[in-house]
Amino acid sequence: MIESVQKSLAYYEANFSPYQHEQVRILEFPGYGSFAQAFAGTIPYSESIGFIADLRDEDAIDYVFYVTAHEIAHQWWAHQVIGADVQGSTVLSESLSQYSALMVMEKEYGREKMRRFLKYELDRYLSGRAGENIEELPLYRVENQPYIHYRKGSLVFYRLREEIGEDALNRALSKFIADKAYQQAPFTTSAELLEYIRAEAGPKHEQLITDLFEKISFYDNRVQGATAVKRDDGKYEVTLDLHAAKLYADGEGRETPAVLDDWVEVGVFARGPSGDEADEEVLYLERHHITSESPKVTVVVDKPPYEAGFDPFNKLIDRVSADNRRRVTL
Repeated sequence: MIESVQKSLAYYEANFSPYQHEQVRILEFPGYGSFAQAFAGTIPYSESIGFIADLRDEDAIDYVFYVTAHEIAHQWWAHQVIGADVQGSTVLSESLSQYSALMVMEKEYGREKMRRFLKYELDRYLSGRAGENIEELPLYRVENQPYIHYRKGSLVFYRLREEIGEDALNRALSKFIADKAYQQAPFTTSAELLEYIRAEAGPKHEQLITDLFEKISFYDNRVQGATAVKRDDGKYEVTLDLHAAKLYADGEGRETPAVLDDWVEVGVFARGPSGDEADEEVLYLERHHITSESPKVTVVVDKPPYEAGFDPFNKLIDRVSADNRRRVTL
């Protein structure tokens, strides 16, 4: 917890704005509740979600580190910038805290470890929307729907960072804080946040921002086949037969096809020492411009390929994430 506090403060102060208090305190309370919460400079934290955590499995998500980083992020998102009591207000508190904590988590554990967390968020979002009783709303109009502002918020901001760059997104957030921190009524909104993001992202990312925040978008990406041939020079030529599709949904789940014009990662991986995905070596990982339903991609790698993937780290909202990777036939 202390390490997470220190690293969170370092990242948030470097990228957003100065921390506004003289101390940070974490207070343990008994396990009659399972949550943590951020007050000004003080974070009540249940023993049942942190103090008795078993973190001996090195492959498990270090949720104590993450929850602590999320609560520290609230010292900016809710304690410096607070949204008006309208649709989208929890984007400014919860979604931005999710993004902030993800960045601290990634700096600590590396990009290659993020798939497990992103897949967790993806599965929770998909199961959450399946239980929606009224209407699913686009992220920027969320109405205190946790599966949207937490789970989808993580996926949206992580992908936005991937597309426009961490520096650009953090510049937008830093300018947003500079203009909106400690505001008196009328308070800011998620629509105003999007203005800052669009200004930094530029016109070429207009459709991306619309898809992520203002629409309910899904992908159906999968690896249909993956074969490799060893070349005379000892390298391997890997061919991936892919399927790609994008859909828009309304609040009740009715879907319509969308035009594919997206940049999606293609990856090739070598078998790791344990044979588990967690320690596979990345041989190739690049974004490709996808505009057709049946793209075919051929890449050359230096070592024997073991697995290939289309959006292999689950950065896009794909309802069947298990078919994004496939063993390579040599």
